[in-house]
Formats: sequence, structure tokens, C-alpha cells
Amino acid sequence: MKDRQQILDSLHLRTPVVASPMFIVSRQQLVIECCKAGILGTFPALNNRTTEGFEEWLVEIKSALAAEEKATGKKLPPYGVNLIVHKTNPRVMPDLEVIVRQQVPLVITSLGAVKDVVDAVHSYGGLVFHDVTNTYHAQKAIDAGCDGLICVAAGAGGHAGTLNPMPFVAEIRKMFDGVVLLGGAISTGDDIASALQMGADLCYMGTRFIATQEAIADEAYKQMIIDSGSREIIYTASVSGIPANWMVGSLEAAGITKDMWDQKAKADFGAEHEAKAWKNLWSAGHGVATIHDNPPVSELVERLHDDMVAAMQRQADRLANYK
Repeated sequence: MKDRQQILDSLHLRTPVVASPMFIVSRQQLVIECCKAGILGTFPALNNRTTEGFEEWLVEIKSALAAEEKATGKKLPPYGVNLIVHKTNPRVMPDLEVIVRQQVPLVITSLGAVKDVVDAVHSYGGLVFHDVTNTYHAQKAIDAGCDGLICVAAGAGGHAGTLNPMPFVAEIRKMFDGVVLLGGAISTGDDIASALQMGADLCYMGTRFIATQEAIADEAYKQMIIDSGSREIIYTASVSGIPANWMVGSLEAAGITKDMWDQKAKADFGAEHEAKAWKNLWSAGHGVATIHDNPPVSELVERLHDDMVAAMQRQADRLANYK
């Protein structure tokens, strides 16, 4: 595992944010614009239906970022790819071969911390971050040699954890000397400043980037995020069999009732429901409460940066009250 500060320095981030890889939503343009704006953009390998297409996306992203660096003379943050390493994913090895061949700078592993995968990425100097929802899985990732741990706390979109972020980050920090990221209901610059004060090195933001112009998401999905508050998010295993946060409006539009989503396991929605998980059943986190627009990524990231700096300055100013 590389030194924590060396890793952070190598990322060339203007704002300490990783735009998380979102199924269907995150594609090349979103990744490219995130990196150009000074944060780290990522996407799931499975967002392209084939391994061959996945490699084509990598080449496109690499070419675009190289051209931007040449034109501006500025070093950009790297990009990353999410690899589902669970045995149910038949593309693990073919996609990993592409990752090694294209030397993807950052790999985010999910549903298992596999040392062979970590070693393969480390073989060319790449980084591996792993998402965790508890300390048990965090230790597995540490043992596998991961460079960073993503604390997916309560309130995150998708397959969120249930832990409060404050003790979660503190506990992980005691266990781990590497890079710590915090995800879960982070949508503003103030949220970023708070995460850093908790002890996180970086923020992991997903839902906020669904409502951006470069995200490949249905316009109705984006509008529902803008219109929703935290009460419109429900945590249920009924859709995919694994607890996740979903938007109540999308469930109701598909004819899925409260009795169905209150079940503790995957529900049988029946053939009459055409809804498909993640496609027209929409996931989002509690951060919808502070999302009110659908800006370009460049505008959003500039706002996040400015608001983060202002929040940190306010906190510094408050110290005068407690001497």
C-alpha cells in the first residue's frame, strides 16, 4: 500500500471529491468533465455492455484527458473504474485484463476485496479503493492491500450502509493508515468541509452528480431528485434483494406499493410491473434534500469548491469564541 499523503498528492485534486460510479448514469462525458473540473470521475465497467466496448470507453477518456492537459498545461485528476468482483459477475477477469492493459489509474472494487485483483492493479502502479459499510468488510479490504476505504454511511444512494458517519470514519481511521473516503448524503460544499473535519480525506458523491447536465439519466429522474426531500427516500431490500435507498415516487409510478417495499427480502412485483431495478426504479440518497438544480459539472464543482472554502473559513473564525 502506498503512503497516504503520496496518494493524495498524486490525485491532483482541486476539490477533495470523487464522483462515484453510478450504474447506467456514469459514462464517458461525465467522467471527463469531472476530471477537467478538478475532481476524480469514475464509472462502472458494466455500464458498457461488452468488455470490448468498455475498453473503447477507456481509450476515449484517456485521449480526452490527455488532450486537455496538453491544451492547458495543467495536470488533471485521474479517472477511475468500478469493478464488481463478486463471482456472479462473469466479466471480472476479462475486464480486469483490460484494466491492466490500459493501466487504469484507480479501480474501485465492490462486493468483495480480492487480493489477486489488488495485486494486478498494483502491478502497474494503479490504486485500489474498496467500498465498505462496516468494520468487518473494512478489515477484509485492509488485509487485501487496498489503498483506500470508502465508508458508505447511512443516507447514501444505492446500497447504503446504516452507520452514522461520525463514529464510522473515526473507527476506520483507527484501523487504517490509508486514504479514507466518506459517502452518504454529501451534496454541498458545507458537507465536504464537515467530512474533512470528521477525519475523511475525500468525499464520495453520487446523487448530486445525477442532477447534472452530463449525467446519462432520464430528465424525469433528475427532476424527481430536485423536487424530493429526505422523506421521499425509502431504504428497502424489496427491489434488488439487498437493502438500498430508492425514490418513493419512482416506486409508486411503477405500481409498487408500501406493502411491497416494507418486505425484508426481494419482493415479487409480478409480471404486470414493467419496472426494472436501476432503470426506471430510481435510486438516490438523503442528499436530495439539498439538491435544487441541474447544472453543468463545471459549474457544480466550482460551487462546491467555493462553498467548501467558505465553510472552512467560518469554522476557523468560530475558534475565537472558544479560547
